[in-house]
Parts: sequence; C-alpha cells; structure tokens
Amino acid sequence: MKDQNVKRASAFHKGLFRLTRGAIGKRLVDNDMMLLTTKGRVSGLDHTVPLLYLNEDDRFIVIASYGGRDSHPDWYLNLASNSDVLVEIPGSRVTMHARTADPGERQYWWPKVKDAYDGYAAYQERTKREIPIVFLEPSS
Repeated sequence: MKDQNVKRASAFHKGLFRLTRGAIGKRLVDNDMMLLTTKGRVSGLDHTVPLLYLNEDDRFIVIASYGGRDSHPDWYLNLASNSDVLVEIPGSRVTMHARTADPGERQYWWPKVKDAYDGYAAYQERTKREIPIVFLEPSS
C-alpha cells in the first residue's frame, strides 16, 4: 500500500473509532486496536494512528512494522523526542510512557507477536531493519 493510501486508511479508521467510541474499529485481523497519539518530533503537533496491540497486565505492546517498509513509521520516530503518549481504547484514554523492547524482551515477545498476527512475519521478511516492539507502560 502506498504511503498516501496508508495515511487515508489510518485517518478513516481513526475517525470511525472516535465517532463510535470504538464500537467500530476496535478489532482488525482478529486483534484489538487502539489509537496511539504521539507528539510530532518536528511539528510538535499530535499525531494519532490506529495500531494493533497486545496487552499484558497494565501495559500494552505495539509493533512498529509499517507494513515491512524499510523506514520506521513516523509515530515510532516521534518517540525518540517524546516518549509520553496517549492511548485510546474503548472506554479509556490514558497517558502512558513508551519504550522499545531490549533485545531479550524482543526475543521473548516476537513469537507471541507473530502468533497474534502472522502478517508481522511477512513484514519482517520484507525489510532489512529489525521491526521494533514497543511497550506502553503506565506513567509514574
């Protein structure tokens, strides 16, 4: 999918999710979906994208796959400037702190990520970059 089409699809998904308070858009490819808002590293403006997520206890796990493109998605690059994010799931909006999984954590989580959505394996095969796993954890 071309980048402009990805942006249009994301904007449509985000709009439906917000309009229906998650009644539409909360699931995709048999996985839960969230809206993740980061601060733009250049603009300083909010940047919101729909993402598949896994959850464990009080944290969420998201994948910076960008469909297997050779560059990281903008939302992931934004985290280098500001790791505070807003997570929206049906019935909840919460500020969290994002961090990239270390190598040991990634090794543990990657099989679980592929089990949740087998498209991630294909995305990893398409690119030379290692696709990051990101933990969204409660802000202290």
